[in-house]
Amino acid sequence: MDREPRLLILWHSRTGASEALARAAADGAGSAAWLVGAAEAEPAMLLAADGFLFVCPENLGSISGLMKEAFDLAYYPLLGRVEGRPYATLIAAGSDGEGAQRQIDRIATGWRLKRVALAVIVNLGAQTPEAIAAPKSLPAQALVQARETGAALAEGLRLGLY
Repeated sequence: MDREPRLLILWHSRTGASEALARAAADGAGSAAWLVGAAEAEPAMLLAADGFLFVCPENLGSISGLMKEAFDLAYYPLLGRVEGRPYATLIAAGSDGEGAQRQIDRIATGWRLKRVALAVIVNLGAQTPEAIAAPKSLPAQALVQARETGAALAEGLRLGLY
């Protein structure tokens, strides 16, 4: 690759947890990081990326609405145009996170992306309406894991591993 690779970190956050994960991943990815909020994402941006890190909360067992909207807007314009590109996920969850993870994996399967890192689900244990809506602070280990995920994806792109 003649230029620095672009790792598009597509994120959405309601309470700060997913944003913190996305920013930590971008820090790890360094100059390869392209941090894009779901509300600003356009299909052309995703098409221009060499790899993807999808970061969002799980809301009611699925990805957040703005993240879903970003995927909805990009799905058909990218269909048949991004096969084989690498992706990974970081999910902030109150208890499970598996529903959001499965939803992103189904979208990635349709695009024929290649998962290159295990799913990271950070379970914050928020179970009451107040805890769910409250601003979140993440354990240091979750931020380390996000930073390492971003670094590994960026380095894999730089080395041409995927």
